[in-house]
Amino acid sequence: MINLILFGPPGSGKGTQAAKLVDHFNLVHISTGDLFRYEMGNNTPLGLEAKSYMAKGQLVPDSVTIGMLKNKVDQHPEAQGFIFDGFPRTIPQAEALDQLLNGMKAPITALVKLDVGDEEIVQRILGRGATSGRTDDNDESVIRKRIDVYKSETTPVYDFYDEQGKSHSVSGTGTIEEIFDRLTTLIEGLS
Repeated sequence: MINLILFGPPGSGKGTQAAKLVDHFNLVHISTGDLFRYEMGNNTPLGLEAKSYMAKGQLVPDSVTIGMLKNKVDQHPEAQGFIFDGFPRTIPQAEALDQLLNGMKAPITALVKLDVGDEEIVQRILGRGATSGRTDDNDESVIRKRIDVYKSETTPVYDFYDEQGKSHSVSGTGTIEEIFDRLTTLIEGLS
């Protein structure tokens, strides 16, 4: 089983590469944003709990998010593994994810960061903004703030898995196929 955390700044190509990795390795893509939308949209017990915190302007506790992740993992017993996208963002979340997966005897295989320079990211997102309709994709100051938040949030998580010998960085520049080839070479070397 291959369990990956795919990291990278906004606009680094995580979504594009995750879709290719899912097909290549027969993995299930787990996006926390998608999980929240599903659970809340279907008024599941965890979705209702998340809504109650959000209605009060509070952060949803990690235990609720982990519960949603566990539900998603449990729905796919046939999976060859999972790609976690957007989670974990903090050390407590990383510890909770490790506890969940270790309990299933399926620990994180690797955290893989798509390494892309800030200026490249800004240009990519501005280019995406021309067609995405997202106003935050058209404002360079907002884009740079998102990059700063990514760096401050994810560096500790990268370091957490690096201490376990599981963090890897792959150049996220070049063609989609060149980046995908780098990722598959790395991942196949881990198994």
